[in-house]
Amino acid sequence: MLEKIERLLCEINDTSSKLILLVGSGRSGKTRMLCQLASKLGTERLNVGLELGRKMAVLPKNKRGFSAGELLREIAGKERTGDPLLLDNLELLFEPDLQISPLESIRRLAHSKRVVAVWPGELRGDRLVYADISHPEHRDYSRDGVVVLEI
Repeated sequence: MLEKIERLLCEINDTSSKLILLVGSGRSGKTRMLCQLASKLGTERLNVGLELGRKMAVLPKNKRGFSAGELLREIAGKERTGDPLLLDNLELLFEPDLQISPLESIRRLAHSKRVVAVWPGELRGDRLVYADISHPEHRDYSRDGVVVLEI
């Protein structure tokens, strides 16, 4: 599986969206796979919830949604230029108070840099789904323009 991700990273280098989502059920090994990839590439896995949470904690609640995308780009910009960005723990992006689109936020990062992200939801047919429809954090996206790798 690790070799498949590396191959996909090479293949997406010349596409407009350089995003690979690792999708699987809880405890399927997505984070472990991302850690192995980070080790093999000599880079680090970025814990989005931790890093973004630290930066947003100092902001008033009403400014967090407006700043979330910019802060995410700032965090991502600290990574070495040629290395792919390895994103994990994206759940904070789904916080309803932020009023952002988590997938679009990640896609924006993937226009200029290769991104491998652990999708915290599941794949249902051709849809990327996060949380049940009755949950306030529920999101449902088309997988168009995204390379999805099921773990």
